[in-house]
Amino acid sequence: MKRAVIFDLDGTLSDSIRSIQYSADKALAEFGLGPFPVEDYKYFVGDGAAKLVERCLLASGDRELSLFDRVYPRYREIFRENCMYQVKPYRGIPEVLGALRERRIAAAVLSNKPHRETVEVIGALFGEGCFERIQGQEEGLARKPSPEGVFRILEGLGLLPNDALYVGDTCTDMRTGKSAGVFTLGALWGFRDRRELEENGADAVLENPLEILDYIG
Repeated sequence: MKRAVIFDLDGTLSDSIRSIQYSADKALAEFGLGPFPVEDYKYFVGDGAAKLVERCLLASGDRELSLFDRVYPRYREIFRENCMYQVKPYRGIPEVLGALRERRIAAAVLSNKPHRETVEVIGALFGEGCFERIQGQEEGLARKPSPEGVFRILEGLGLLPNDALYVGDTCTDMRTGKSAGVFTLGALWGFRDRRELEENGADAVLENPLEILDYIG
């Protein structure tokens, strides 16, 4: 019987790609770059805001990343104001969270999104009390695929890796869960495909969020 489920945020709990696209395109436009389609952003995301901007610049032809120090802070400013732009929970996620509460199984969030924005998005989408732990990217914590965030959450819950499931939608998430020794579920409703999830160590790949409950035990 699992005692906790740790969720990635973007592409797993929240359908947030439009907010990322909007903010990045707006920042890039100030420097005569972009825009990019949503499908490109699904592969630009996953490793934090800095890597997102790097990928945008490389795709724009800035191979030396000469504009990074100007574009990155503008992206952070714009995203901070627009982190909820067209963001919504994936269908089935509220029902899964409700079922976890009924079974007294802890729910937690681990995201490479900055911590403040992570907390804001969770609060706006799900309100208070849905998650026992919320952990975004902050100074002193290695970003995913490092397992540090998973270990911090488990320590706060008083649990061991074998007590938890980790759910995410990218190769970064699969590597995070596996490196932490947690049973890792790939989410096909998110940004990436089955092949990527399986090649990066997913213990199982799910078509629908409600399937998470089948792995609680």
